[in-house]
Amino acid sequence: MLEVDLNALDAALAAGEPLIDVRETDEFEQVRVPGAVLVPLSEFVSRVNEIPDAETVYVICAVGGRSLQAAEYLQARGINAVSVAGGTMGWFQSGRKVDTGPVQS
Repeated sequence: MLEVDLNALDAALAAGEPLIDVRETDEFEQVRVPGAVLVPLSEFVSRVNEIPDAETVYVICAVGGRSLQAAEYLQARGINAVSVAGGTMGWFQSGRKVDTGPVQS
């Protein structure tokens, strides 16, 4: 399985599974899923060591294209990763809680 829907992400977040957001910083600051960790796709290969060791790593972007690329990259390296279909825009449009603003360091 390479893609999951927003309901599966809801359940995963409730269970404490990690969510990696592969959008760029400006996109992330506009709107993001609470708890998402930013690792932009443009920096993904050089920062892959930051991906947490988990049963499943969830990857999200705006609508699903970039996150699918990142999930495929991780799977090729033996990491169980799935892309979130619909992405952050689907999450936001569904009325779920979001965070905004600058990333806290």
